Amino acid sequence: MSKLIYFENLSKSNLFFRKKLKDKFNFFLKKGNFILSDNVILFEKNFSKFIGTKFCVGVGNGLDALTIAFRALEIKKNSEVIVASNSYIACIMAIKNSNLRPILVEPDIKTYNLDIKKIEKKITKKTKAILAVHLYGKPCDMKQLKKICKKYKLFLIEDCAQSHGASINGQITGSFGDMGCFSFYPTKNLGGFGDGGAITCNNQSLYNKLKKIRNYGSVKKYQNDILGVNSRLDEIQAAFLSIKLKYLNKINNHKIKLAALYDKFLKNDFIKPIKQKNIKDVFHIYNIRHDKRDKIKKYLENYNIQTDIHYKIPPHRQKCFKNDFKEQYPITDKIHATTLSLPISYSHKKKDILQIIKVLNNF
Repeated sequence: MSKLIYFENLSKSNLFFRKKLKDKFNFFLKKGNFILSDNVILFEKNFSKFIGTKFCVGVGNGLDALTIAFRALEIKKNSEVIVASNSYIACIMAIKNSNLRPILVEPDIKTYNLDIKKIEKKITKKTKAILAVHLYGKPCDMKQLKKICKKYKLFLIEDCAQSHGASINGQITGSFGDMGCFSFYPTKNLGGFGDGGAITCNNQSLYNKLKKIRNYGSVKKYQNDILGVNSRLDEIQAAFLSIKLKYLNKINNHKIKLAALYDKFLKNDFIKPIKQKNIKDVFHIYNIRHDKRDKIKKYLENYNIQTDIHYKIPPHRQKCFKNDFKEQYPITDKIHATTLSLPISYSHKKKDILQIIKVLNNF
């Protein structure tokens, strides 16, 4: 039996940062400031600079980032938000949790992101926003989305949970829309050591509102201006994320190099991610598609190679949404039935990827 190739080995991926993390943790304990203090402020400053926005607000997780962003817009109850039908469940939940109605639009089968040609057919008088999900680390067509939003006077929110550092013509995702929403779940390209999230924006009024909402509706202790929630980025997570942020480009470039090996050497029997001019895909996920997906997954397991499926059940078939969606989404169903995520992490080496390719090409 060959050596196990993990889909993701977080312990190994974070080995490089271990000493810096330990030193930061000891300093953190000694200082004793645990909530919305220097580490959060510093991370927000550095992350907004990295993304290219004026402001950043650290929150508890990616779902909260989306929910708080929608709440800050003060959109009328039961208004409609357009989102790709193959998005992760959190996108749909955030819209529902904000008392808004998700309107699913099928993705482009080549990019897995919103199909621009299908959006306008779904816009009604109740449509107030578009949620652009940069799935797997590949940016959506933000130029066309911004045109549509301008034409119909819609808000544009970006879900950047999987696209840390991804860009279009050098402009980084999270800086195109009214707000960019991030998750720092441990497996993300910029991953924390627990839950964490952030919202980026360029609007001073929105920024002030976001800060209040995340912290009981308050920016001044015991003075609560609005009805808020408790969703604050932890000081320790912010401290650790600040360390890893300095290496995010290195992490992304490593994954891009591994993806290039798949692109070059993996047989065309498998549908691979497409390449697009002036688009920097950071490959949070490297997915392939094949009609025999489940057999391939089992086949790789027999060779000690772990894979994952992002995602096996599409939102419109989830039990929690059984009364929400009546339409058929054949492209989404096809993607979810055929997609398979291959190992591509900071801990993987060239030899790991070449071994995976060798095994796959013999399927």
